[in-house]
Amino acid sequence: MHMTTVRISESYQKTLRELALCDGKSMQAIVEQAIESYRRQRFLEGLSQDFETLKNDKKAWQAELQERKEWDITMSDGEKA
Repeated sequence: MHMTTVRISESYQKTLRELALCDGKSMQAIVEQAIESYRRQRFLEGLSQDFETLKNDKKAWQAELQERKEWDITMSDGEKA
């Protein structure tokens, strides 16, 4: 695996070290977990903004609601609920 160096302030390095010790994980694992958490947060924030934009377009939102309604009446066995 390719490795690289990232510079952080001493105070964050201290915090990172404390988190790693408390969790029994490596500092690398803590950083990777933090990055993944941040990536997921950004994804969900983007998704939320996309839905807000969709809701603001009345015609597009009604089409979305209609499609949801059509999907809600189907089940995996093909029968209606």
